[in-house]
Amino acid sequence: MSQNIRIIPKLDIKGPNLVKGIHLEGLRVLGKPEDFARHYYENGADELLYIDVVASLYGRNSLHDIIERTAKEIFIPLTVAGGLRSIEDIRSVLRAGADKISINTAAINNPQLIKEASRVFGSSTITVTIEAIRQSDGSYLAYTDNGREHTGVEVLSWAKRVEELGAGEILLTSIDREGTGNGYDLELTKMVSNAVSIPVIACGGAGNTQHVVDVIKEGGANAVAIASMLHYEFIESHKNLSGYQIEGNIEFLKSGREYLPKIQKADIGEVKKYLHSHNISCRWNETVLK
Repeated sequence: MSQNIRIIPKLDIKGPNLVKGIHLEGLRVLGKPEDFARHYYENGADELLYIDVVASLYGRNSLHDIIERTAKEIFIPLTVAGGLRSIEDIRSVLRAGADKISINTAAINNPQLIKEASRVFGSSTITVTIEAIRQSDGSYLAYTDNGREHTGVEVLSWAKRVEELGAGEILLTSIDREGTGNGYDLELTKMVSNAVSIPVIACGGAGNTQHVVDVIKEGGANAVAIASMLHYEFIESHKNLSGYQIEGNIEFLKSGREYLPKIQKADIGEVKKYLHSHNISCRWNETVLK
């Protein structure tokens, strides 16, 4: 592939904490988002994705302080999602230091927001998240609120409309696969990638480096969002939790319990080396991938 594939760590954030769940539920506290973000930046991430997973509870995005602190230390694109309902909401997180935003609920409730936001801020700034769940008949429907709210909107037609309205890319999340380590939904990713000309970021299900290769080669993804594989590797290599004892419930971290055994812990360098070994082009950082 001539175009560089982007590797994008996905950081789900609740309050001051980085969290991770399965199917976007049962969230476990993993640590301080800024620590993970700095590590990923230093180790060759192409972009970062911050998602406020409880934004729907408050009707707004609450990551401004974290965005500001992160933007001072990292110099790769930062996309922020969760609770963005208006042009002013978008403007606010961009001013805080985000480079791009992603909208889901607001886009489905008011599709013209995609068009207006793309006009005001530029298409390259506007990503639309599509949270997909496979139905018993094999079709896919879009959901909101971390896969909890049914919309009745069919994914493929919605993806096409998102492009028509001016979005710069699509963050395509399989709720069925998210957090499981079972691999990306290749059928879903291929279906959407073939239907639109804007980049598609595959999200949900990465359990090993072969899964990343598969969703690029078979699914046609232009970028890959990864969470558990990278987060658990970071935790494994940074076992000292001192200074983080007061940052919420860290019982899972203190317990020393093993993560899902099917998830292969890997850092970004290892992922990119594996992609290169399969003739997939990505940004090569010699200091990391030596």
